[in-house]
Amino acid sequence: MKVLFRYVAREVVGAVFFVLVAFLALEAFFDLMQEMPQVGRGGYQLQHAFLYVLMGLPGYVYDLMPIAALIGTIYALAQLAARSEFTIMRASGLSTGMAGWLLARVGIVFVAITFLFGEFIAPATSEMAEKLKLQAQGSSISQEFRTGLWTKDLIREHGLTGNMVGSRFINVRQVRPDGQLQGVRLYEFDREFRLTSLVTAAHADYKGRNVWRLADVAETTFGGDTADVKTIINQQRSSNKDLVSEITPDILSVLFADPDRMSALDLAAYTRHLAENNQNASRYQIAFWKKLVYPFAALVMMALALPFAYLHFRAGGVSLKIFIGIMIGVSFHLINNLFSHLGLLNTWPALATAILPSATFLLLAVGSLWWVQKH
Repeated sequence: MKVLFRYVAREVVGAVFFVLVAFLALEAFFDLMQEMPQVGRGGYQLQHAFLYVLMGLPGYVYDLMPIAALIGTIYALAQLAARSEFTIMRASGLSTGMAGWLLARVGIVFVAITFLFGEFIAPATSEMAEKLKLQAQGSSISQEFRTGLWTKDLIREHGLTGNMVGSRFINVRQVRPDGQLQGVRLYEFDREFRLTSLVTAAHADYKGRNVWRLADVAETTFGGDTADVKTIINQQRSSNKDLVSEITPDILSVLFADPDRMSALDLAAYTRHLAENNQNASRYQIAFWKKLVYPFAALVMMALALPFAYLHFRAGGVSLKIFIGIMIGVSFHLINNLFSHLGLLNTWPALATAILPSATFLLLAVGSLWWVQKH
């Protein structure tokens, strides 16, 4: 059995990685064509475009691994069936359950690779790629709002700990690629949402441990009884001021990042931040559960590939099976993305939204195996 496992594993792994490399080459070509019109803008040159596309490939490895596992496994099994090797294996006592367990052991490797790229490699390289592009173009990050970026923070008694004594709305005109904030405005409110302070700063630099150093600061505080229009206004200026905030560069980067390119750890942290500030976190909750569930889609796709080993076509067998596999893989990718939008629009539970596509295709795989065994 060990010899059989090594032989089948070698065939499947080789076919899967061949398909994956082919898909990556196509994605790299299309991305490079898309970057060509931007070459020459600022300092963005051809070598920057190549690096940008190259650093985006780990994200495609994460996206395409289940599809590559499906097509590669179909190809490997179809080749074994075409050479009558799979028939000999069955005659030698290889049951459907044993074949499924054999493929599952190989699939665990693909699950681990998908998780590794999705959780560690792709988020880091995607962030590096965006910074490289912005620095080369001499651009800054900004939101679609004309007033810049907006986010909410909580004010606590002891900085990051203690009871909540108010809330703070932060407006940033621009975020530079190095993380510096430019054109900062802070609107601080008490628990009754009365404005207590307005702070403006030319820029802010992150010093670590949730501390921002504000420069060229102008602070206006409002005191007294605002209900009786007896407001006391104090104004003061300072060269710098330290701000303790739950907002960090990692949280700010989330505002510009695609949730599907973020790690599960970052998604969990940002979801907690949104929940603490009574903001809608559904989009990031769905992305979090998808990040945990999606790697196991490689196992589901390999289970879908197993019935193809039992199908026999008189002509064009291998090519027809691969074509069907491509259609199934594309359908899974589209349905997986569709469910994310449907779950967000219909407020479905995040876990159910993430699991449903894979569960549906798993049922299809089980049904297909039952059908081929009966016929």
